[in-house]
Amino acid sequence: MEQPLDKREFESKKTNLFIILSGIFLTNAILAEIIGVKIFSGEKTIGLDPAGWTIFGEYVLDFNLTAGAVIWPIVFITTDIINEYYGKKGVRKISFITAFFIAYIFFVIAGVTKLPPAPFWLEVNTPDVDGNVFNIDYAFNVIFRQGLGIIIGSLVAFLLGQLIDVFVFQKLRKITGPKMIWLRATGSTLVSQFIDSFVVLGIAFYIFGNWSWAQVVSVGIINYIYKFGVAVLLTPLLYLGHYLIDRYLGQEIADQMTKEASEDTSFL
Repeated sequence: MEQPLDKREFESKKTNLFIILSGIFLTNAILAEIIGVKIFSGEKTIGLDPAGWTIFGEYVLDFNLTAGAVIWPIVFITTDIINEYYGKKGVRKISFITAFFIAYIFFVIAGVTKLPPAPFWLEVNTPDVDGNVFNIDYAFNVIFRQGLGIIIGSLVAFLLGQLIDVFVFQKLRKITGPKMIWLRATGSTLVSQFIDSFVVLGIAFYIFGNWSWAQVVSVGIINYIYKFGVAVLLTPLLYLGHYLIDRYLGQEIADQMTKEASEDTSFL
């Protein structure tokens, strides 16, 4: 005779898992926003010369990416796992919480960059190792302070991408059932990151900046190719995550949670 689920154990494991997944999601999303000010060369990273492709007849296109893109695929994977076990309510909840803290961080950074630097701090950090005059306060402000357009673009693109991701994921889940996790994850990423890649650039650099649409589309294509490509390559990690979570929860609890998530009856 099948034993009923222990309600206390069920709720405890469900809550603990959500805290862990939320911590991974929140940490990587916020870190990606902070380090995203650095642009690096994808070609030089692997020892190649810049591609130098010409697109739209005027814009030279290289594989230049924001540093935040390096860890963003972790956010994709965590989103899909939360979606699988907690449904759209779970993804929406952590997405809005993360957006709030991203806005909070930008607000704090905007404040601290206006604080007057201590004279000794400026003195002990100049010159640099090559003997050049170096203003560490100026460097700090340039690195951490982002324009209003980038802040708004990042938040809008993040929330829009997450909400579209959960919508597509759940639609595909109704078609595939509990099988074909790779299809739900890949399909939702394919759609959501297309939107995300172009919205942030359009708002930050076209509406609030001085980029042309050609530049927005060109850079957006590269970002989209990278994000989607890496998300596909990391699909095995999604299955590994499911395996480890199922072992922690136990198959009965895992099945109950995924059932609730698909029926949108999660405790969240």
